[in-house]
Amino acid sequence: MEMIEKRISDGSVLQLIRKWIQVGVIDEGRLLVSETGTGQGQTISPLLANIYLHYVLDEWFENEVKPRLKGAAHEIRFADDAVLGFQYREDAEKVMEVLPKRFAKYGLTLHPEKTRLVDFGRYAEEHAKRQGMKPATFDFLGFTHICARNRRGKFMVNMRTMKKRLRRGLTAVAEWCREHRHDPVDQQQKTLNAKLRGHYQYYGRPTNSRSLWQFYRAVCRIWRKWLSRRTRGKELTWEQYTAFLRHHPLLLPWITRSWNCEVSGT
Repeated sequence: MEMIEKRISDGSVLQLIRKWIQVGVIDEGRLLVSETGTGQGQTISPLLANIYLHYVLDEWFENEVKPRLKGAAHEIRFADDAVLGFQYREDAEKVMEVLPKRFAKYGLTLHPEKTRLVDFGRYAEEHAKRQGMKPATFDFLGFTHICARNRRGKFMVNMRTMKKRLRRGLTAVAEWCREHRHDPVDQQQKTLNAKLRGHYQYYGRPTNSRSLWQFYRAVCRIWRKWLSRRTRGKELTWEQYTAFLRHHPLLLPWITRSWNCEVSGT
């Protein structure tokens, strides 16, 4: 609450937040109350975590860390996911050494599998080739970030849908199709297109078309599978299913975040 009190002085609001933290959440009919921090699933948790990390990480990195570094450094954070970029490896190693101590001071821990040093950038490919390896990649906000070159040989960052997120999305679609396989076909088509549209709107990056088409084709296969199980008859052949899709089409992939949009910042 110390961090919250820096922003909020109204005692009644602070009391309401304390009660909100302590009330717990209901999971599968069971009341779960956290002894420390905010409960998983509470609607206020992301907001409080964002405020907490603003002081624990953002201000500390900007005001105390960056002035002590040899080269340039940048932080990109969304909720509890963050990427710290450094010009020099020695700066990254210094911060990597003190970061766990900084978090521990405020009762936080770093995810052991997600916290690592990565050589990434315009010279990473050259460094990796010297060691007979491929440049390292990293995952952030559902995308795998990859060092690449454009057609003119200039450095660029390719973004692909994380394999884990792709599997999770397809599993959710398959579960929905199983539960709603007896719904009217028009209703199924409308919902599936809404799911596809949401997927494209988030993952529709210029370098991610392969993953978009992979998702689309997998959704088509899943829908065919569960439409075939509506009755005990023969399953739909691909010829029948292709004719079916002409009358009930699924949205084709498209790029929703063009290069011009990203450059202009709109």
